Amino acid sequence: MRTLFYCKLFLFLGLLWPGPTLAAAEPYLTAPAAILMEVNNGQVLYELQARQEREPASTTKIMTAILALELGQLDMPVRVSEYAATTPGTTIYLTIGETLKLSELIKGALINSGNDAATAIAEGLAGSESTFAWLMNRKARQLGAYNTSFKNPHGLTEAGHYTSAYDLAIMTRYALRNPFFSKTVATKEAQISAPDGIRFLYNTNRLLDSYPGCDGVKTGTTDAAGQCLVASATRGGRQLLSVVLGSSERYSDSCALLDYGFENFYAEMALAGENCGQVYVNGGETAAVAVAPETTVSFTVPKEEAALLEKRLILPAAVNAPVKEGQQLGEVVILYKGQEVVSSALIATGEVRTLPWWSRLLMFASRGL
Repeated sequence: MRTLFYCKLFLFLGLLWPGPTLAAAEPYLTAPAAILMEVNNGQVLYELQARQEREPASTTKIMTAILALELGQLDMPVRVSEYAATTPGTTIYLTIGETLKLSELIKGALINSGNDAATAIAEGLAGSESTFAWLMNRKARQLGAYNTSFKNPHGLTEAGHYTSAYDLAIMTRYALRNPFFSKTVATKEAQISAPDGIRFLYNTNRLLDSYPGCDGVKTGTTDAAGQCLVASATRGGRQLLSVVLGSSERYSDSCALLDYGFENFYAEMALAGENCGQVYVNGGETAAVAVAPETTVSFTVPKEEAALLEKRLILPAAVNAPVKEGQQLGEVVILYKGQEVVSSALIATGEVRTLPWWSRLLMFASRGL
């Protein structure tokens, strides 16, 4: 409750005294570097020195988890070395020689922010921290994170270890596509194995308890980095992603950013798999088939421009049976100021088989044909 109070307080103060360089509608932040991004479409809604190279602290573990999920198997056993067990900083108290599943170490790194868990992941997948860091940097470049240089898998201060708010946003947006990642970062408490029974994990992200719709992502704190937080929240199908680095009040900063995005912008959306129309089927066992977007598409504008958006379904009047599930039958298009900005195929959500010939004959006969 105290966190929510400070969120509201700082937002209130920001509206009263936004400072000489901020527009009245913009959020008040203590962080020197920040960004707000729409997860569905990657649009940047707000940024402040978002390309500036800064220390990321434990938000580094977002990339560690990405590689773990892509290079390993969740049930893969990982043996903990002495080096991993003695990694300084935040820990899940791994012991030398114990073996855990990779999935448990990912949870330990993301939920409890265990530096020892991150090191064990790196050694288990790449043999050493340095080799794993090379893989982290290669993946970062592939995702378009060009202001990033990782030297370790956990984020402890090290020369040449840095990223930017923008890079963290695009890495996290990518990571959130993975169901295991998105479920883990939204988990408040979890249990994993321990030599003497069970380890209890508690999420370090306080917004999960205080901000409506919060569903992730990762905290980070060191003396050099200050308070860092990558946070996400979903409301009405919209998922927003905020990043604050070097903050003095990371939770209130994140609240202000997320509130700014939800309150001041509108997104026209078509969600993947969500029925949005139907097409009549000639000669089919059923008269029509529902259609849904193959992929989620959306476009975001300031609320005062919402009337300039239009969602248009392009569908045939009818199609002939048979229809296969997943078959493209049309297209959904989002237009802004009359111009197409994004589109997705509309696919059949089910199968429609052709009526047997005798059924069609009886149907024609009943019509007097």
